[in-house]
Amino acid sequence: MLTAYDHPTAVALDECGIDVLLVGDSVGTNVLGYKSEQEVTVDDMVHHARAVRRGTQNAFVLVDLPYASYKTPEQAVQTAIRLRDAGADGVKLEGSFPETIQAIRNLGIPVCNHLGLMPQTQTAASVQGKTFSAAKELVEQCVESEAAGSQMLVLELVPRQLAKIVTDRVGIPTIGIGAGAATTGQVLVINDLLGITSRAIRHTARYAEFGKEIRSAVARYRTVVQNGEFPEASNSSSMPSAELALLQEWLSRI
Repeated sequence: MLTAYDHPTAVALDECGIDVLLVGDSVGTNVLGYKSEQEVTVDDMVHHARAVRRGTQNAFVLVDLPYASYKTPEQAVQTAIRLRDAGADGVKLEGSFPETIQAIRNLGIPVCNHLGLMPQTQTAASVQGKTFSAAKELVEQCVESEAAGSQMLVLELVPRQLAKIVTDRVGIPTIGIGAGAATTGQVLVINDLLGITSRAIRHTARYAEFGKEIRSAVARYRTVVQNGEFPEASNSSSMPSAELALLQEWLSRI
């Protein structure tokens, strides 16, 4: 699983065989310039879900229910319908809410639960489930979510031993981020993977340095334009000589 927020990224990830494209509410801090995920609206998610859907042929498109859009099962249903109509194959919500899960599942929309660190409400990126009581609660939430109809779990920033316990105990896929290698799959924010953002986070991995490449390319472009090196003749077109002669003759008479 990787996050995708736009059409060209969706095309690339889909062609590479990524199983799940997550249109995450992380679009807020990674693309829209928001200070937190709490600023992301349903309209934002609809817009980006449509873009990703248009670029996807094979992957499962999973879309976040944004903050404060699923306070009640009834509100969650309305939000899920909008995201489904925008192209979502399934929706993701933070926390364990059995009635809400069941209400969405009754629409035939697959549900993924996000547990452990929940960015919509927990601003400090700290490991969750390190004590017995916290670990017990998380295991219970995962089992409860599966029983309610959840078909996938995202486990963020939980100890690897706990992630393995959950993965072994439930019968649905677990997707980890900062949760060790024992989960069914892994998810990363595409901006982190590509090195677009400057932040360095221990539980992510950078496989490219697109941020540096973008700045280098833009700086080179600025230089060649200022120096008159771009565009060259090959970057433009020319009028046929006869037509140009007619234009010049007309201009000489006005």
